[in-house]
Order: sequence, then structure tokens, then C-alpha cells
Amino acid sequence: MKETITHYINGAALDTSSGRYADVYNPALGEPVARVALGTAEEVNAAVAAAQAAFPAWANTPPLARARVLFKYLELCQKHTDEFAAMLTREHGKTFTDAQGEVARGIEVVEFAVGVPQLLKGEYTDQIARGIDAWSMRQPLGVVAGITPFNFPVMVPMWMFPVALACGNTFILKPSERDPSASLLHARLLKEAGLPDGVFNVVQGDKVTVDAILDNPDVQAVSFVGSTPIAEYIYARGSASGKRVQALGGAKNHMVVMPDADMKMATDAIIGAAYGSAGERCMAISVVVAVGDAADQLVPELAKRTAALKIGDGMQKDSEMGPIVTLQAKQRIEKLIGEGVEQGADLVVDGRNYKVQGRENGFFVGGTLFDNVKPDMTIYKEEIFGPVLCVVRLPDVASAVELINANEYGNGTAIFTRDGGVAREFVRQIQVGMVGVNVPLPVPMAFNSFGGWKKSLFGDHHAYGPEGVRFYTRHKAVMQRWPNTASAGVQFAFPQMK
Repeated sequence: MKETITHYINGAALDTSSGRYADVYNPALGEPVARVALGTAEEVNAAVAAAQAAFPAWANTPPLARARVLFKYLELCQKHTDEFAAMLTREHGKTFTDAQGEVARGIEVVEFAVGVPQLLKGEYTDQIARGIDAWSMRQPLGVVAGITPFNFPVMVPMWMFPVALACGNTFILKPSERDPSASLLHARLLKEAGLPDGVFNVVQGDKVTVDAILDNPDVQAVSFVGSTPIAEYIYARGSASGKRVQALGGAKNHMVVMPDADMKMATDAIIGAAYGSAGERCMAISVVVAVGDAADQLVPELAKRTAALKIGDGMQKDSEMGPIVTLQAKQRIEKLIGEGVEQGADLVVDGRNYKVQGRENGFFVGGTLFDNVKPDMTIYKEEIFGPVLCVVRLPDVASAVELINANEYGNGTAIFTRDGGVAREFVRQIQVGMVGVNVPLPVPMAFNSFGGWKKSLFGDHHAYGPEGVRFYTRHKAVMQRWPNTASAGVQFAFPQMK
């Protein structure tokens, strides 16, 4: 009997009442290694009820006391980094070192969140009018939820719940059903750190669970990270039921390489940013825009490096890239590669039908490189979410800016150049939320905020950092006057300072 990954509600594991389960695969083996319970509205309602019951006491806990719980959780996460990483490698397929990096980036958000006493400080103004003082405060929303993707099952939840909990909210996590085990380790470590029961809950599931969260009137806010069609759906449905919604969608990230760039630096950056985590990152570079003769310098080296990628089981120490998360995702990627060939792109390195010795049933796709890709091709327009890199050749940086700005996505982009003036104008003109200059993956640190433009973000707030604090709190303005001040008598005019 395979292990069953359950819900976690009010401090205890809870199996599903629906009798519905889904297999959880090890993608390197191509076989199921566990099963996960799929929740329904009944489990969601139970989690919401537990979170509601826990909210008053947790919201009234001093911010410093909440921070101390998160400090203990932070210490436990550091001790259990390798346990988290092994779960990611087993259920997602990314290499163990890449998984360790994911855990480390998630921990950085906890390090930010423990500063909540400073982050929640309001502003105070003495004597805004005679005998009247004013100040502001930020207060928690109540029960909030996070719906997270398969590609970062540790880090993305940590973008959400540490900030939400630090601000005094209670939280419901709906992780991806493809790699759900890490959610229960989060729950276990939070309880060990002293978090009261009901403050953090996990409901496993699929669309049924998601819809129940979106429709529940007692859930005040929902955070989501995933594909654009689902982000649009979640934003529309959640907003229609009166929720605050932050929905981060898909991407088509371009890296512009100017002819004067350091080509070794650029090549190294492209290989890591395109093929790291098998391209299953929303910040992966999927398009290289080679300006002028840059392509003639880049493509031969990229071809050699792509063909030489060390691909295998993520637990193998020399693996640079692991498998794709599911068989369906592998098949979709290989179909798109075929469409690229049919539509006239030059297939320089073909990663289809890739086999790893001893892992012949694994969901592997080899590194794939296309040259002379045109903007009307499917491989350019769609987010492939796999190890497929497209090279587009353009004559000048103005054409590159025009191409990127015309794209429906605006998540991340980068430019590699030695020319400071070109870089400065690129940063100013580009319509993308996160920009790197000689940095391929411009993912902000925890004390900044993460988010794209256009169809890469739905809602008014970016994730984590100061934007995260604003998302998980309400602003309250207070004006105060005491009766020992001289009465001004009845005033019918709009009040003003005198």
C-alpha cells in the first residue's frame, strides 16, 4: 500500500472524506510513489472553521511573539533543508542541489517575515489640528489562502504564509497535487515551533478544492502562482466573491544579448537560466534575442553546451538537469518541439525521446535549441515550460525592445551588454516587471517584492516583501481628541485645520 498524503486541519492529519485520491509520481522513475487525498468543500469548510476559530487569539498575539514562533520555525527549516530537498527531488524531479537552492530562497522570506514588529509600525502625527492627534496602523485580514504550483512546492508557499502569519492572519494552503509532501513538513515544523492549532492548515486537492476556497465567504484573500489561464480564472472568481486576490501568471522571458556583451558570461547565464530545473520556472529564459552578429558568436557555443548537458535522476550528484514533472507535460513539450520544426524554425539540438540509462521510464526531455525563431511561431508565442530555448535574431536593440513590449507577458527579462547607456535605456523602456542587467534571473530578494506586468500578474500587489505585508493587512487611520480640550461647539462645515 502506497503512502497516503493527507490534509492537515486544526493541528492534525486528516484523510479525505470523499474517497478521491490521485497518484504522486517520481518523474525520474515514471511510476507512482504515493497517493494524495483530494479534498472537497467539506474539508475546505473544516479548515476555514478551524482558521476562523484560531484567528482572534492569533491576531491579538503581539507581533514580537508571532515573530518568535517564526524564528523557531526558521531554525527548524534550516535543520531540515535536506529533507525538504529530497522531497522535491522525489516528487518534482529537480536536482538535489537545485532543490536545496529553492529551500534557501524560501527561508529568506521567513527571515524577512520575522521583522514584522518593524514592518507593521504605523505613522503618528502629533497635533494635526488643535488638540487632535492622528496615526495609522495595519491590521490582519482574517482567514487567507494560498494556492501554489508544482514547480516550487517549498519556496512559493513560503512566499505567502510566513508573511501572512507574521501579520496576524490564519492560513490555508492548497499545494499542487503533483508534489504535495512538503506541505505537511511545513505544517509539522510550524507546530513544533509553537504555532497554535488552526492557524496553519493544509487542504490537498484539485480544482474542486480550489473552487471551494474561492467560493467560501469566510476566506478574505487568496494568493496564487501558476499559469496565466488559471490565474485569470482565480482572479475573476475570487474577486467576484469579494476576496482580495493576488494571482501571478505565466511568462515568456527574453534575454537580449548585445554584440558587445561578454559572450562567455552570456553563454553561461543562458545555459543555467534556460535549462535549470528543466526549464520549469516562471523566470526561466526561454527566448534569447541576439542583436546584430551576437547570434553568430552565441549559437555554436550554445549548441555544444546544450548537447552536453548531464541529464539524469536528480539525486545523482553530477546531474545538471532532471526529468519533467509528468508524462503529460513531457508529451506537450515534445509536441511543441515538433510544431517548431513544422513551422520552419531551425532545430539545432533535439531533446525529444531522451532516455536515461536505468531510468528508461522516466519523464525526460533533453535540452533543445532552436535558431531563427519568428514571433508568429507557436514555440515563440506559448509558454513551453520545459528545456526548450529559442533564438530570435534582430538587427538592433530598438527592435528587441519592440518585440518584448509587444509580448502579452511581462514577468522577467534581461540584457547582457557592456554599454551602460544601452542598459539604462533598456531598463527604462521595457514593459516588464523584473529586469536584469547582466543578471539572467532577476528574482528579487525577500525584502523587495516579486511580480510581473501585463498577463503575468492579476491584482494590485506583488508577492512577499513590503507588497506582501500590504496585501495581507488592512490600513486603518485613527484621529483622536480628548475631552479636556476646549470644545469647538457644533460644526456643520467639513472639518479643517485651524
